[in-house]
Amino acid sequence: MTNALRLQEITPDNFEAAIGLRVRPDQEHLVAPVVKSLAEAYVHPATAWPRLILDGDRPVGFLMAFFDTDWRGDGSGTDIRSGLWRLNIAAGEQGRGYGRFAVESVAAEIRRRGGDRLFATWHPGEDGPERFYLRLGFRLTGEVSEGETVGELPLGRAG
Repeated sequence: MTNALRLQEITPDNFEAAIGLRVRPDQEHLVAPVVKSLAEAYVHPATAWPRLILDGDRPVGFLMAFFDTDWRGDGSGTDIRSGLWRLNIAAGEQGRGYGRFAVESVAAEIRRRGGDRLFATWHPGEDGPERFYLRLGFRLTGEVSEGETVGELPLGRAG
């Protein structure tokens, strides 16, 4: 990992690089391919925040965040959440801090928007990413969303 880590909006110029990112074959059942995430971003433009993760000019991952989502979906506005919707780190790039950078970047954007909690969901099980999220400070909420474990990371308020 270099000091040149950055997020980049998905554009026609980097679209092919984004959809070409692949996690390890043994992880494909744990996260949707980038192309599906981009399709979801297209149909949820007010909520989705897709970004390519670059180390210098080299694509190493993809993330998609969500902001101010009515978690219950009932229109009551009683449970508005922001967080990490998808995280795909390329197969040969894992274990180099790119996932941590992605979570920290989403946390910074949530703080910038006035939020104080970051939510994420992940597939449960030994082969899932739960240890990664717990090491970053996520707490299990006890909730399950569409079969996935829900975690929450408390954030300090932007100041």
